[in-house]
Amino acid sequence: MSGRSRTKPNALAEPGPKPDIAGVLAVQSKRRPPSGRLSNRLRAFDELATELPESVLPTELWDGELIKSPAPSFQHQEVVLRFYRLLDAWATRKQAGKTIAAPVDMVLSPRRAVQPDVLFIARERLGIVQQCVRGPADLVAEVLSPASRRRDRIEKRDLYEQHGVREYWMLDPEAGTIEVLALESGEYRLAGRWREGETARSQLLEGFAARVDSVFLGS
Repeated sequence: MSGRSRTKPNALAEPGPKPDIAGVLAVQSKRRPPSGRLSNRLRAFDELATELPESVLPTELWDGELIKSPAPSFQHQEVVLRFYRLLDAWATRKQAGKTIAAPVDMVLSPRRAVQPDVLFIARERLGIVQQCVRGPADLVAEVLSPASRRRDRIEKRDLYEQHGVREYWMLDPEAGTIEVLALESGEYRLAGRWREGETARSQLLEGFAARVDSVFLGS
């Protein structure tokens, strides 16, 4: 899925003989639409998929609101690809399923579609793989950044839990940690938190492990 950016309207200061800059900024802050939101119109994924051209920019649909983010940093993508290679190598060796990296749409409902950094679909569930992934992947990984930290730790965590993603990996380069959440009885439980010098392990995928240093430092 992709989107075309729409220029945000310029907010005007309240009329007055001598408006100060703080007042202008306060008015702008109140009137400015949420960061990344392209339109106030609520859309459905299938509608957007037929209307919009392809794009490599991160573009997601949240409750019908189309949201586009800036391209990720070079360092962010290095971490994504290191983790992807580790998971894909395990999946290929075990013939366990398919692994893919962003940008690929994972459609969770008609008005909810996200693009996880890395996702894995088990072999027995490959029927959900079409032009996009229609349903929750078995394992999802997100690389946290200062701009996405709250969203990945709270909003996406709740979203993945609600829709049944069985295991959620949060890779935090700034903190130097990997956290794994495992879905049990419909709720996430912390399976483990690992730091540099340690090895993170999957509870869902038997035998899959990732050295924290390898993921963050390439060592």
